[in-house]
Amino acid sequence: MYQPLAEILRPKSIQDIIGQQHLIGDGKALSMIVKSQPQSLILWGQPGVGKTTIANILINTWQCDYIKLSAVFSGIKEIKEALEQADRNSTSLFNKQTVIFVDEIHRFNKAQQDAFLHHLEDGKIILIGATTENPSFELNNALLSRMQVYILNPLTESDLSILLDRSLLQLPQTINFSESAKKLLISLANGDARSLLNILETISNHNVTNIDNEVLQQIIPNSLKYFDKGGEQFYNQISALHKSIRGSDPDAALYWFTRMLDGGADPLYLGRRLLRMSWEDIGLADVNAQSIANNALQTYERLGSPEGELALASCVIYLAVTPKSNSTEIAYNKVRDFIKKDIAREVPLHLRNAPTKLMAELGYGKEYKYVHDYPNHYIPDENYWPEDMIQQQFYTATNQGLESRIVERLRFLKSLAKKKK
Repeated sequence: MYQPLAEILRPKSIQDIIGQQHLIGDGKALSMIVKSQPQSLILWGQPGVGKTTIANILINTWQCDYIKLSAVFSGIKEIKEALEQADRNSTSLFNKQTVIFVDEIHRFNKAQQDAFLHHLEDGKIILIGATTENPSFELNNALLSRMQVYILNPLTESDLSILLDRSLLQLPQTINFSESAKKLLISLANGDARSLLNILETISNHNVTNIDNEVLQQIIPNSLKYFDKGGEQFYNQISALHKSIRGSDPDAALYWFTRMLDGGADPLYLGRRLLRMSWEDIGLADVNAQSIANNALQTYERLGSPEGELALASCVIYLAVTPKSNSTEIAYNKVRDFIKKDIAREVPLHLRNAPTKLMAELGYGKEYKYVHDYPNHYIPDENYWPEDMIQQQFYTATNQGLESRIVERLRFLKSLAKKKK
C-alpha cells in the first residue's frame, strides 16, 4: 500500500523530531510534558512544522483514549459525540481520560469553542489544538486561559538539510543533488517540512537521477513561498512593510513590498495602505507625501500589473526617505479623548453666523473680528474656544520637514500675543 513520504518519515518519539530546539531537549517544555501528566495545550505554527506529529506523540505517550476532529469538516454534532464519548470514558467502568485533538481549531466559531469548556473544567477531557493562526485573535479568552500555547518555529535551513538527507535514504531510487540545487530546494520549502517532502516525491516520480538548478526549476512550480492572504503571515509582512517605511529604510521597505507582491498580495490593497501610511507617519512633515501616494494608487488603477507596480514601488521609496511626523495623529487622538470626557459646550455668540435678522438681533456674530483686517492677518487676543472652557493644546509640531516651518510660525504668533499684553 502506498504511503506518502511524510508518513514514512513521521517521528514516533519526541527525540526524533527535527527542529523546535527551543521546546525539545533536556529540560525543555515539550520533552517535560511527554513525561508528565496530560495537559491541554495549543500548538501554533505555520504548516509543516510538526504540530500533528507532536500531538500524536503526546497522545501515544499518555496512553489516553484519543479522538481526532478537524475543524474544517467537523461541526457541533461531531463535538457533541466526542464529548459524550469522553463522558462514557470517565465513568467508573472505564475510568479513562480522553484527549481530543482538534486540527485547525481556529476555524471553530465561538459556540463550538465554548462547547469544550465544561468538560475541560471537570477534567473529563484534555484538549490539544493545532492552529496556523494567532490564538490570541482566533480563540475565545475563556478557552485560551485553560490551555498553554506553544509556538512552533519554521524549520531552519540546517533542519531541512537533515530532513532531506534522511528522506533520500527512503526513496526507491538514488537521487544526487548538486549543492546549489539542494540549497534551492531547501529555500523553496521555506521552513515547511511537508513542502520539502512533497517536492522530493515529485522529483522522485520524474525518475531523474541527477538534479541541478535547471532541472529542479523545470520539475517544480515557479513559486512555493508561504503566503496566506488572510492569515498571520499576511499581517506580519504588512506590519514589516509599515515599520520599515516608518523607520526610513527604503531597501527593507522595498523588500517587504516586493515579497508581498510576489506572494500574491493585491497591489490595490498595498496602495491603500501606503496612502494611509502617508497620513499616519508622515503627515504635515511632507505634504507632498499624500499626493504621491494617491497618484501612485491612481496610476496602478489605470495601468494595472506589472506596469503600475513601478508607481507603487516609487511611492514606497519616497515614503521611506521623507521626514516623518505623527503629530497630527497624536493631536487627533488627544482631542477625541478630551471630547469623550468633556461636556457639550455652547459655541460663543461672536463665532456664530447670523444668516437671519432674528439671529442678528440675538447677538449671533456680534463683536466678531475679521482677521484679514488686522496686521499679519492675526488677532492676538481673540478667543475661539467655548467661553466656559480652559484653552487646550492638542497639537505640538515637530521639527521634521515642513513642520519646522510650522514651529516658527506658531512661535511668531505667540510673540505677537506677548507684545499685545
